[in-house]
Amino acid sequence: MGIYVYMLRCADNSFYVGSATGDDLAPRVDQHNAGAFPGYTYNRRPVVLVWSEYFDRITDAIAAERQIKGWGRTKKEALIKSDWATISRLARRRAGAPRAKSDVE
Repeated sequence: MGIYVYMLRCADNSFYVGSATGDDLAPRVDQHNAGAFPGYTYNRRPVVLVWSEYFDRITDAIAAERQIKGWGRTKKEALIKSDWATISRLARRRAGAPRAKSDVE
């Protein structure tokens, strides 16, 4: 069994990124909307599923979820739109940002 990584748009227009096992995300979104989880989405209902991707390997899904959670709003919106050019542009190292040690060696 694989796992989904998904993004919800909350009523306050913020994004929530999570993961869920199973073949269908609809029940998970319904749980968020019913307030079954006392976390981030509880006071931001209703929520709408805006993006998801299925992974065969849980380790890949966890890595993707963590990566996306670290992105800013613009990059998340680009992912929702499948705007790979914008994602690529936003992924580049910003001018003046310190180089990682691995970039120098």
